[in-house]
Amino acid sequence: MSQATIEKSVEADELPVTRHGADPKGRAITRAVLAIGFVVLVALALLLVFTTSTEESARTTIGFSLNSFFVALGGMHPLVQIPVILAVFGVVVAIILVLIEFAPRPGRGYFIMRLVACLVIPVLAFLLLRPYQNAVLYVVAIALLVGALLFFADFRARQGAGYLFQLVLFMAPASIMLILGLIYPAISTIFKSFFDKTGANFVGFENYVWVFTNPVGTSSVINTILWALLAPTVSVVIGLAYAVFIDRARGEKILKVLVFMPVAISFVGAGIIWKFMYDARQGDQIGLLNAIVTAFGGDPVQWLAIKPVLNTLMLLIVFIWTQTGFAMVILSAAIKAVPIEQMEAAELDGTNAWQRFRNVTVPGIRSSLIVVLTTITIASLKVYDIVAVMTGGRDETSVLGFEMVNQQQRFQSYGHSSALAVVLFLFVLPLIVYNARSMAKQREIR
Repeated sequence: MSQATIEKSVEADELPVTRHGADPKGRAITRAVLAIGFVVLVALALLLVFTTSTEESARTTIGFSLNSFFVALGGMHPLVQIPVILAVFGVVVAIILVLIEFAPRPGRGYFIMRLVACLVIPVLAFLLLRPYQNAVLYVVAIALLVGALLFFADFRARQGAGYLFQLVLFMAPASIMLILGLIYPAISTIFKSFFDKTGANFVGFENYVWVFTNPVGTSSVINTILWALLAPTVSVVIGLAYAVFIDRARGEKILKVLVFMPVAISFVGAGIIWKFMYDARQGDQIGLLNAIVTAFGGDPVQWLAIKPVLNTLMLLIVFIWTQTGFAMVILSAAIKAVPIEQMEAAELDGTNAWQRFRNVTVPGIRSSLIVVLTTITIASLKVYDIVAVMTGGRDETSVLGFEMVNQQQRFQSYGHSSALAVVLFLFVLPLIVYNARSMAKQREIR
């Protein structure tokens, strides 16, 4: 018997193939059951959301929740809280590792372990998170249905019983965090954007009309577009030029550090620094810009109050100052990765420096340019700190990110805030899609 035959037989023994996964009829039945189960799951979830709680369901409880745990934890001494958190975290991780290691093994005992884990863990997880509107019966039904569907799909998996169970356990923590921290808030925000400021009355598209007709909302949209167009363009142009000119120059490391230093400063810190730079007052000027103006006999200028565009450009300078170093470092590394043979071949063909840069360097760093442009553009679209620190959104300097928080915290207008968040999301979405498609094309080329 050959070595390859032995290896195939060992793999077959370790990962048995179930008859359901190999049988087309079995796969069809599995898909049908899962589809029906998913429909029932969605129906139960909708009933849970739109059905008010009853007194019977309100009295149903297991007497413990994560909220009560954290309340009890808050009453402990700080030195006791740390080991308690570590112990609980260790227990949860240990349970997951035990299930991942032992549950996929063949045997009746491991079969029962998987069955219990599929049905009990979802129920406990839902109950510990406190049932929505105290509708415990709906919560238990949803949890049991989820567990049953997982166990059924796992039992009929092509790779053998236990494989899908193991896969779900690996993916569950990240998936739950993604759902709770990203997907659910996004859906909830879109839903609230169609209601009034209290979130009680449906108003349709009135909040979106407000965004594009109210002076505050309109200036926020215009300024955000201005930030998204100028900030990444200027940052990348300056960073790329700097990276090209100091590439392999004497003192390159020191020159790069000087430009990169603002990246380490927070937007709040950068805003405070530049606010002093723009400061205007009678008498002695502490602001560098007005000190120069007064030194030539001019009067102090309130730079951050000159509207409608100049004050926004002054804020943009702060953002560009913090992002140029980031662009320079990434693009400098990409330039060094361009094969020297291509540059030498282009030089032998009689091209000048600009032609080599345009036809060799830029195509060679195209992927890095896309990443840097996308990253800085997204950062400019959601900027908040610089505007909040330097102007507070006054004098038509507000942007979508700032106005979204301002409407929610200052005016308690959840409808306007949600509509602004959705508009901001729509601005960011094309960039994310384009970046994802570009990366997918690069993977295909590789």
